[in-house]
Amino acid sequence: MKFTVDRIDHVVMTCNDLTETAAWYQRVLGMEREEYGGSNRTALRFGAQKINLHEVGNEVLPHAREARPGTLDLCFVIAVRPEDAVAQLHACGVAVERGPVSRIGALGDITSVYCRDPDGNLIELASYMGD
Repeated sequence: MKFTVDRIDHVVMTCNDLTETAAWYQRVLGMEREEYGGSNRTALRFGAQKINLHEVGNEVLPHAREARPGTLDLCFVIAVRPEDAVAQLHACGVAVERGPVSRIGALGDITSVYCRDPDGNLIELASYMGD
């Protein structure tokens, strides 16, 4: 029987400092920190997805062959105008690397703003909201 993929459930991110990374995603992007699994595991929840955090040197098995901090490019869909995202990033002391710029997302035209998390992962904040 052939199968097809329906959606992404979660992504695993390796970070240098679990506490610092979790705090950044909570403060800047409004994600909810969750401890789970009874073994001091940490996830960041948003919408119907989550990011599981592994601290470098304490990765949970199995993991990616090259699990290193700062190797991800992540795109998050936001439900506000890009200008509002820029204002929030500035209010949180986060530098905007690029944007707002026009891009093509999974569902069509988007306007994106780029920044970096504490580990240097590229974070794209994409809005489907038109002018």
